[in-house]
Amino acid sequence: MDFNVKKLAADAGTFLSRAVQFTEEKLGQAEKTELDAHLENLLAKAESTKVWTERIMKQTEVLLQPNPNARIEEFVYEKLDRKAPSRLNNQEQLAQYLIDAGNDFGPGTAYGNALIKCGETQRRIGGAHRELVQTGAINFLTPLRNFIEGDYKTISKERKLLQNKRLDLDAAKTRLKKARVAEARASMWTEEVARAEQELRITQSEFDRQAEITRLLLEGISSTHAHHLRCLNDFVEAQMTYFAQCYQYMLDLQKQLGSFPTTFVSNNNQSSLTHMQSVPLPSISASAPLPAASNSVVTSGFSELKATSGSRKARVLYDYDAANSSELSLLADEVITVYSMPGMDSDWLMGERGNQKGKVPITYLELLN
Repeated sequence: MDFNVKKLAADAGTFLSRAVQFTEEKLGQAEKTELDAHLENLLAKAESTKVWTERIMKQTEVLLQPNPNARIEEFVYEKLDRKAPSRLNNQEQLAQYLIDAGNDFGPGTAYGNALIKCGETQRRIGGAHRELVQTGAINFLTPLRNFIEGDYKTISKERKLLQNKRLDLDAAKTRLKKARVAEARASMWTEEVARAEQELRITQSEFDRQAEITRLLLEGISSTHAHHLRCLNDFVEAQMTYFAQCYQYMLDLQKQLGSFPTTFVSNNNQSSLTHMQSVPLPSISASAPLPAASNSVVTSGFSELKATSGSRKARVLYDYDAANSSELSLLADEVITVYSMPGMDSDWLMGERGNQKGKVPITYLELLN
């Protein structure tokens, strides 16, 4: 116990002496051993690497997970060594709303069908983003974090030891200098000078050894940069895959929505059957009649077919899911045969596709010449 108290007192004295010496150096009241230029450059490079790695890592985390509360929750679970509960990301949450809205409005309506298709696309994008987050965390964020929490902590520890060794070396130089001044005045200080010279040799040796250790660690920063470059390439490749998937998903969605009508056509800008056939007309509901203005246009557009019992070819403008067994499901861009039957609602025709037939809404069709 007595030994430990003495050691503690000695360590406290050493710490205080170093603190005083460091302060005097800052104030220009004490000499300071300068590190060689190469080692100084390595220290500056390591510090710069640490600062920029922290900034890049933090902003990448924001990019992959914009929600700060979710980031904090993931951090807490990570520190507790537990898996964070699964939650919908932004795209998946939007997808759920779109699909629910589409089902509420009716999958057989133009708007409801479009909402569902948009929701399915957003869900696929959400899945792709989830893969990007996982890949980015494993291949990019983890190596950066390992450097900050591992390699750089070791460098900082050795750098601090080097600083202490330098302070000890400078203290030994100061004591030797004072001893030589005293020796010049009295020969009795010869033994003190020898002791100071011995201490200086020891501290110089320890400083040189610690400087070499620190230098070797700092020279590994170049290897760290090379490793981080490979990780950056992996992250860029993951982003490229993600954006390519998003582009393809949106391109497919655009093609699907391209066959959906977007505006009602009134009699003010529709005067002929030919022009009417080139402009898709929307349906508020697969089973409900159109508003009066649009309904008159559609009825007039198919009046020739209604007046006769003949059949015509028609192209399907966009997908339609049959509501019951009396109706015929349709696929966008397919060509079917349509004809009128006595007593049918003016908004409907009979459609045939091979051996299949059933009622189809006329607003989903474009008559062919």
